[in-house]
Amino acid sequence: MNETQKLLKISPDKLKAFNSVLLDPNSRVMKDFLAVVAKYGTPAQINRKHRAARKMENLFKIVQERQPEAIKDLNWLIQQRDRGAFIPVGEYRRRVLGPKANTLKFKDRYAVTLEVSALQYFPWIRVMAEQAIADKTLVPGRFIAVRKMKESEADGDLPAIVAALDIIGASFVETLDTKGTDGSNPHLGGPATITGYFGGIGEPNEHALQWLDEFLYYYTNYGVQHVLNFNAGTILLGFLLYKLGVNIQFKISVFFGSDNPYHALWILTMAKLLSREDGTSPLIGFNWSNSINNATMELTAEFRKSLGLEKVVRFEHHITETWKSIVIQPYNRRAELMQVAERVANIAAKHEGGDPEVEQTLAHPSDILDYFREKREVIESGDWDHLQRNFIEKVNAANHTARDLTANELSFIAAKNLHK
Repeated sequence: MNETQKLLKISPDKLKAFNSVLLDPNSRVMKDFLAVVAKYGTPAQINRKHRAARKMENLFKIVQERQPEAIKDLNWLIQQRDRGAFIPVGEYRRRVLGPKANTLKFKDRYAVTLEVSALQYFPWIRVMAEQAIADKTLVPGRFIAVRKMKESEADGDLPAIVAALDIIGASFVETLDTKGTDGSNPHLGGPATITGYFGGIGEPNEHALQWLDEFLYYYTNYGVQHVLNFNAGTILLGFLLYKLGVNIQFKISVFFGSDNPYHALWILTMAKLLSREDGTSPLIGFNWSNSINNATMELTAEFRKSLGLEKVVRFEHHITETWKSIVIQPYNRRAELMQVAERVANIAAKHEGGDPEVEQTLAHPSDILDYFREKREVIESGDWDHLQRNFIEKVNAANHTARDLTANELSFIAAKNLHK
């Protein structure tokens, strides 16, 4: 370290000043934050409510009240899981590589999580599972939803999906309704101007605390633990809430626009500063901007490890994107993933669209704006089957990635309760 670099050292006085804000009983921003938390109880009480809400019998009770026909599909899913209907990982590898798979040592330390976005409606889960059983393919290990939460809550899809993904052993991230497209910024329109929300301007003024309030509502009433986060203010609120002892988790969205290692250093430094004594952080997913290259992930992986966050913070990288309304097509980062996955641990391969060669043949290619449509309008327009097909093509793209990972002797993480 040279003399110039030594100038970057942060003195204890600076940390003391930060603590003085966090601990000031007269700080209005801290009082407002703590007042929202207090609506739901102490951190211990909030966590107890969450655990109770997440119990399978309580989720089933809500589903029975709001969407009783879904109980049949949930029970079917349990039966298929328990009878071992889904292909085991070893057999999957032999289907890709033949007998030599039995002698290979796969790089499990660098296992890539198979991720799909967006899982909008509960009925799609059975369609996906039936295809996996019939074709001996994989159910991904991570799903994102971007549907309107109040709509999903009202029709019973929300508790049904939470229950289903617990049954199959997949993680699940919800997108709260308090976001830029909710009209919080009066100078921007709806989803059609979605690019205006990049950079974290979707939670102005009092909306950051509304996001916190909404998160705690779903955390305590439906067991929702993971949500999307795309604003610097709500990211800080998530860090503070976890520091208090509330066991929430979140992932930073691609809409946050993190596109270089110095941006990541800023976020991961704050994650470390506000981590718990055991080293954990609520930041478990870091979704990069679509513009980053492998070098950025590799550079960031170096200080992620130095900060003790390699096993805590997953890098989430878009391999495919919706055909319309988000990026210039064709967009496919699978070949780059095969290179970086050999060197960087804890990556999720996110599939937001089908493979480009398939998407361009569809009557209704995937469109990011479909995420913001009301269910009633989707059905009335005749697009229900189209959107289901879009979802299944994303699952197919995730399976394509799994095949390529396997062919390169790399590991993947699928739904852990289904694929042993």
